[in-house]
Amino acid sequence: MNWTQAGFTLLGQRVLWIDLVGNVCALATVWLAIRRTIWTWPVQLVGSVLLFAASVQAHITGNALKQAMFGVLAVYGWIRWSRGTRDGGELAVRPGRTRERITLIAVMVAATALVAVFFTVTGWSWAPLPDAYIFVGSAVATYAQGKALIDFWWIWVAVDLVGVPLAFQSGLVVSGVVYGIFFVLVLLGFREWRRQYIRRLEVATA
Repeated sequence: MNWTQAGFTLLGQRVLWIDLVGNVCALATVWLAIRRTIWTWPVQLVGSVLLFAASVQAHITGNALKQAMFGVLAVYGWIRWSRGTRDGGELAVRPGRTRERITLIAVMVAATALVAVFFTVTGWSWAPLPDAYIFVGSAVATYAQGKALIDFWWIWVAVDLVGVPLAFQSGLVVSGVVYGIFFVLVLLGFREWRRQYIRRLEVATA
């Protein structure tokens, strides 16, 4: 058996090890992001490799490309956060400016439409629009995370609302469950980053 097909059956559902371990890494990535630690990015890189393989197995091209993109953005985020925490400093998070928010939304809408058309024409995905939405939304969220923008948490909420049903429909049970857990962690992450930002403002104005 190919290593990417190794797994076990749980409650009548086939669970791939690469899907399980990859999603454990993904969950760890969110927890580490909440704590604003640099380890967020290497763990994301490992999870991306495993989930890329799982997505290829499930023939979800958009999700596979998303994981490849996560690998690239993990390197970007790693570099940005390394600069932001140089000399042992704490990562300074902040809300996006109006122009940044408008740009993120515009890019998400336009890119989703273009990628959906591409998936439709090529036949790379059985669910072109939601697959494109998740792909683009994940890219925008991870980019915003690399810039330490608090808004990235809300972008993840929007992605999770589509990601949960799509994962279950694709047979990636673990991914579906993890998306649901992500939703809770994202809300906790937003609260913690906002609290840290307010605390920093209070110190600066004291």
